Amino acid sequence: MYQRVGKAAYKADLNNTWALMDILQQPQESFKSVHVAGTNGKGSSAHMLAAIFQAAGYKTGLYTSPHLVDFRERIRINGAMIPEEAVITFVDRYKDQFSSLGLSFFEMSVGLAFDYFRNEEVDIAIIEVGMGGRLDSTNVIKPELSLITHIGFDHQSFLGDTLAEIAGEKAGIIKEEVPVVISERQLECDPVFKRMASAKNAPLYFAIDEVASSRLYLDLDLKGDYQENNLRGVLCAVDQLEKKGWQLMSSLEDALSRVTKLTGLRGRWEILQTKPLSICDTGHNLTGVQSLVDQIKKLSYRQLHIVWGMANDKPIKDILRILPQSAFYYFTQARIPRAMDAELLKREALKFGLAGKAYADVHSAYQAALSLTLSDDLIFIGGSTFVVGDLLADLEQK
Repeated sequence: MYQRVGKAAYKADLNNTWALMDILQQPQESFKSVHVAGTNGKGSSAHMLAAIFQAAGYKTGLYTSPHLVDFRERIRINGAMIPEEAVITFVDRYKDQFSSLGLSFFEMSVGLAFDYFRNEEVDIAIIEVGMGGRLDSTNVIKPELSLITHIGFDHQSFLGDTLAEIAGEKAGIIKEEVPVVISERQLECDPVFKRMASAKNAPLYFAIDEVASSRLYLDLDLKGDYQENNLRGVLCAVDQLEKKGWQLMSSLEDALSRVTKLTGLRGRWEILQTKPLSICDTGHNLTGVQSLVDQIKKLSYRQLHIVWGMANDKPIKDILRILPQSAFYYFTQARIPRAMDAELLKREALKFGLAGKAYADVHSAYQAALSLTLSDDLIFIGGSTFVVGDLLADLEQK
């Protein structure tokens, strides 16, 4: 399973997924959808869109990955997680056929989501790409609209070593005559999207050209300056969806003011407590971490404490190089095989002037930070989606 072990679990084509759709009798054809890809921002954007459809009165499915605490977070309708019974029934019914196909965990999860959305007769499903786009298991839908968010360096061993190559993989979700919205203009990526859209006769919209800055002053409950470009892309997508007959504008402001409440989204600049101010965020690639560092610089605090863990397949040195040297670090590791050993991470970090101690798990690292902070300090917890997941799971058990 890719979430736990990484590259060994990756499937590099859609053959299995199409075979799975055959077994399930083409559930992807039974509901309308919006497809969301990108390196950074696709999760936030998918949740914003789901909130907007939900607030407008549509029965709204949402498929995202990875999960933070509970597998069922990946599959929701109107914010409610798929019931445990539905997961169990699905697996019991199909496990023999799935075993014979050799399906991956992600492929089965997509099948479960699509089958559930069909059975529950959703009006629309917001489908977030897992990785890339062209060969992602979600890429068997014919959506109402495709949305592509920021392109950055992540998963290069699968997607390519240049932004243009990575953009090419993301552009694989562009479908024949289906409108596509690009959240941000990027010099290396724009020509790729233009070529693919032209080849597919797909109307192409760059959000920066379509959405005036004055429209961004909404009361969005997802905090962090990095959400601005995500919001612009979502607003542009809403404009295009309105043209297709979806009635979304009347509930737009209400939806965006309570995205987390409507959809259950967590881990995006999430404030855990105020004294000391403790914030967690799932940003984990170079671009995402740089955005977080920039955001932290805008806050006022006496001393910065950072609880930090990373997956071992990330560009460790590039990311450590941009972290603030003035912070005290609590190096840790998530409860997955892909996690980098905390002691090893501590030694690597010291080479970049980052000083601190190593802790065997996220819980002990966060508790150590709490015990050493004053009320006007700042604690930031991140470096990996799985670090945040472990933290939230521990907090929920209290």
